[in-house]
Amino acid sequence: MTALQPDDEPRILQQSVGVPSVHDPAGKPWTSGFTKRRVSGPVSLRTDGLDGDGQADLEVHGGPDRAALLYAADHYRAWAEDDGIRFPPAAFGENWTVGGLDERTVCLGDVFAVGSALVEVSQPREPCWKLCRRWNRPELARRAAETGRLGWYVRVLSPGVVASGDALGLRERPLPAWTIARLTALLHDRAARAEAAPFLTACPQLSRLWRETKFSA
Repeated sequence: MTALQPDDEPRILQQSVGVPSVHDPAGKPWTSGFTKRRVSGPVSLRTDGLDGDGQADLEVHGGPDRAALLYAADHYRAWAEDDGIRFPPAAFGENWTVGGLDERTVCLGDVFAVGSALVEVSQPREPCWKLCRRWNRPELARRAAETGRLGWYVRVLSPGVVASGDALGLRERPLPAWTIARLTALLHDRAARAEAAPFLTACPQLSRLWRETKFSA
């Protein structure tokens, strides 16, 4: 994975895809598309995701609102320095390991040009039990939530071809107050969530899943 220099614009440091497979480390099989492999060349990005990529649980993963998952490369450095865990890129199931962006600097509704495609930020990522099972670390999902090292999803506004090394050029920012970090924090603040609900349930940039399950009455 190519390192990002401080003066570089945000970009994809590694692109990864994977299809659902069965994992059975302790005689308890489970199916997930969590395990991704690095793709060195260009890949077509469509409204339902990258070619060669897939998900097992389509209720909460994949679909037009969650076409690709992004994760900040800097988080891997933080996992190593703060928690003593050295993860490889794509360890959190992301399609794009990105430099120059994280949950504090990315906003809901941000539109990025990447490769020949155009994508829009649609929701935060919520860690689930499969993350813990994948790495045999029961505390991992909780720790990811505590630290905000979660990732975020994008939908595809205009399909195209994307490759590792492509820049993520910000084209629109309609909701500068609504960072991914702020959205995630609402899940743990009932009063703030109730106050924000009227706006967010009517917000077209937010994924349908989050509008209907996180902020509806």
